[in-house]
Amino acid sequence: MTATIALVDDDRNILQSLSIALQAEGFVTRVYSDGEAALKPLIDNPPDLAVFDIKMPRMDGLELLRRLREKSQLPVIFLTSKDDEIDEALGLAMGADDYIAKPFSQRLVIARIRAILRRVELNKNAAEEGDEPVADPITRGRLSMDPARHKVEWDGKDVTLTVTEFLILETLASRPGIVRSRNQLMDAAYQDDVYIDDRTIDSHIKRLRRKFREVDPEFDAIATLYGAGYRFADDS
Repeated sequence: MTATIALVDDDRNILQSLSIALQAEGFVTRVYSDGEAALKPLIDNPPDLAVFDIKMPRMDGLELLRRLREKSQLPVIFLTSKDDEIDEALGLAMGADDYIAKPFSQRLVIARIRAILRRVELNKNAAEEGDEPVADPITRGRLSMDPARHKVEWDGKDVTLTVTEFLILETLASRPGIVRSRNQLMDAAYQDDVYIDDRTIDSHIKRLRRKFREVDPEFDAIATLYGAGYRFADDS
């Protein structure tokens, strides 16, 4: 089935050129000039993935993502200005799956879209087929993960994660006590050789901790080993 990609940006040149490039790759596109115009259609008739600019009139990308996350875990990629490190970190902390700095190559955007859609499709197919799960369920103390259903619980309470957050946590929890470097976590979450930097992984880790602390304020199962990476506690 053809994937539908929503593009939200106040720059008409970007909307037009990126839409044409995606259509040439076989995608269906829907375009919106700002967050206010996009919010209701994204909730009422969600696409397979959305690409947001951060700086837009009426409703910027951060506010659009905040409101969208109240209703949906739609995969989202942010477009940011090259020097907007604060916006990048905040966007990831709010639940974006990825970000790409402007100016960007259309090839990079398409590669990252395909990477995220591929991971979503693997989980969806496994849940529907039932007999070929992406991976066996994981139980680590109070943590339960079901990759086939993209379901996570802590002490029996649901924790809603994006695709990227799920893959990072799965990598850590699959071998508790073992330190995973940022590069290893990048490889697990971004499997198509697309470039990201350390800040992206760090931001996802912060978001994971925050989500778990919403159901357990004492959550400390993900430890930072400075200069080495992260590990999931083997006694959680």
